[in-house]
Amino acid sequence: MRIVALAGGIGGARFLRGLKEAVAPGDVITVIGNTGDDIHLFGLKVCPDLDTVMYTLGGGIHEEQGWGRADETWSVKEEMKAYGVGPDWFGLGDRDFATHIVRTQMIAAGYPLSAVTEALCHRWQPGVRLIPMSDDRIETHVRITDEQGSRAVHFQEYWVRLHAEVAAEAIVPVGADTAEPAPGVLEAIAEADVILLPPSNPVVSIGTILAVPGIRRAVADAAAPVVGLSPIVGGAPVRGMADKVLAAVGVEAAADAVALHYGAGLLDGWLVDTADEAAVAAVEAAGIRCRAVPLMMTDVPATAAMARAALQLAAEVRA
Repeated sequence: MRIVALAGGIGGARFLRGLKEAVAPGDVITVIGNTGDDIHLFGLKVCPDLDTVMYTLGGGIHEEQGWGRADETWSVKEEMKAYGVGPDWFGLGDRDFATHIVRTQMIAAGYPLSAVTEALCHRWQPGVRLIPMSDDRIETHVRITDEQGSRAVHFQEYWVRLHAEVAAEAIVPVGADTAEPAPGVLEAIAEADVILLPPSNPVVSIGTILAVPGIRRAVADAAAPVVGLSPIVGGAPVRGMADKVLAAVGVEAAADAVALHYGAGLLDGWLVDTADEAAVAAVEAAGIRCRAVPLMMTDVPATAAMARAALQLAAEVRA
């Protein structure tokens, strides 16, 4: 079986770890990773979502944080601060710096991001094929109004420095409208037997992937069933501040509202947590098959059970 997952961030990476446990030997998982969170810092190209997937599946992630490297040290960051060079609000550890240096050198030498990602994964052996959504530069920006007035900030500044404490007025994936899918993205979607939307942020992770011209249409037109898992449980994000960016696009932080945001034109199936069983009827009324199952990723076995439920729902839809 060929499985394609659109993923970004910690939730997507942890779901993929469970998915690897759930599939049969010989099944192939292709991950289309969000690059809208990418940022240039200290002259280096940083790809937080791609790296989180790579480190998590490759055994190098800081488990408690869910991002960054395990056994990290911070000498370079401390020295940069001593020189008065910022920003100091974004944590890059010494081990993590090495990844970004290699990536930036390869891009400067003319390699596209997809080829660079493949090379980095050669070290980590994540057990999936990881493809960035695009080789083109895309950066998600957030429009806010604060004491400095109305302005746009990079999503990382909004999320990490401001902790999403200022209301998001608009989410703009800058560059997405003129970008092209990376090599292999559309082919993987067209050849998939199942397409999964993990419980990643539906606006700034999966939403940004779908904003790249051609990707949403490819998913919607695919012969494979498309099944998503709600990142909202009991009216609140399982992790992070997804409710802040959902509000910016006029979507309630509710399991059924997120399904309707994706729409029946994209989704064939949707999983909600057992706490949101009352949402099943509204989702099914919209023409999307829906089931309520436990969706808390408390450990790998629990996450694998979620993945199996998604694959089972895909099989029901296909039948």
